[in-house]
Amino acid sequence: MNITRENIDALNAVVKVDIAKEDYSDKVEKILTDYKKTANIPGFRKGHVPMGMVKKQYGKAVLVDEVNKLLQDALGKYLVEEKLDVLGNPLPKAQDDLDWDSDSFTFEFDLGLAPEFEVNLKSKKPITHYKIVASDKMIKEQVENIQKQYGKLISKDEVAKGDEVTGIFKNEEKEIENTATLTFDKLKGTANAKKLTGSKVGDVITFKTKGLFSDNHDLMHFLKVTHDDAHGLDIEVTFTVSEINTRELADLDQELFDKLFGKGTVTSVTELKDKIKVDSEKQFEQQADQKLLNDITENLVETTKFDLPAEFLQKWMQTAGEQPMDEMQAKEEYEKSEKGIRYQLIEGKVINDNAIKVDFEDLKAFSRDMIKVQMAQFGQMNPSDEELDNIASRVLSNQEEVKRLSEQLMSQKLLYLYKEKANLKVKEMSYDNFIKEVYK
Repeated sequence: MNITRENIDALNAVVKVDIAKEDYSDKVEKILTDYKKTANIPGFRKGHVPMGMVKKQYGKAVLVDEVNKLLQDALGKYLVEEKLDVLGNPLPKAQDDLDWDSDSFTFEFDLGLAPEFEVNLKSKKPITHYKIVASDKMIKEQVENIQKQYGKLISKDEVAKGDEVTGIFKNEEKEIENTATLTFDKLKGTANAKKLTGSKVGDVITFKTKGLFSDNHDLMHFLKVTHDDAHGLDIEVTFTVSEINTRELADLDQELFDKLFGKGTVTSVTELKDKIKVDSEKQFEQQADQKLLNDITENLVETTKFDLPAEFLQKWMQTAGEQPMDEMQAKEEYEKSEKGIRYQLIEGKVINDNAIKVDFEDLKAFSRDMIKVQMAQFGQMNPSDEELDNIASRVLSNQEEVKRLSEQLMSQKLLYLYKEKANLKVKEMSYDNFIKEVYK
């Protein structure tokens, strides 16, 4: 067997594979001999079929199968040995005149070669790295929410601003009948608040759904309507008051602190506010980091210039998916995928240049940390090492989970690299201002 390569240009090549009779004949002969022992052909006893008849009936199919196996194996080894970085898979050139009765065969394959390029993490224009801080207003609101959540409900006779009012929403035409608890902060406008203020148990209040809530999606919860029905819903509903409560705020004392964070972890209101600030900013950091990762990705794709073997990739896409594509469909798919292909190549280059790896111990530690955070959300603040190891082992026995966690860990390692080497400009702001600036 002889394999040669002709480089068409920096991104395209043709590989030629010459297969001679001695490359496949022994294998084909052995398979046909085995067929002879088991062949069941009318007129002959099993195992006594003449080899000539076996070859006539099965020879061509066995030859084709073995040559194709030999071809794929040789081509794969060649790409590895030559250290060729190819995109997609080799595409066989059409050979309408291939003669399977010949002793030797020649096959040609088109290759799409990965481009050579350099990645500069230090962009000319600095990329904004947001540092989101918890404002005093936000911390105050969080403290009040905690006090409300752990406070006592006190029954009342008449509704006043700030109360929680339970009742039944009804509209016969739309078959709406749902019990819900209204709070004033959900209502939109002073007119709706005035309607509710002063009402008593048994009173029936009529509301228009249009402009009832600040967020139309709240109609889904309070009226139990679908997402599609909630948008543009403009009907009248009645609300029959069944219960009125005011919430007495919980005292900010040691009993509450211990209930929230464990015995002795927080011992004063100042420490409570500090804890809220730290926990909130830790959550904000994740959101800011994701924004940074997205922005650096966009910047790298935009500033790292290289060509792709576009024509080859479009041809490859025609047959690579579950459903074959025509030329136009493949072109459209390539245009949608080009940005992703570029970033995959850039990311691979960054990982390779900086020797970033994800090994099993890294993955185990990463999964333990994630499990610990999840357990804390359900009140399990101090799980044992044995418990964490057992859960991590179960998680890492699932290949889909291993793949997902490996991707997350690699993204985390890339983020650490970008924070260290990219040209960043730190911008500090509150969460509300971050949302306004980033999401307009």
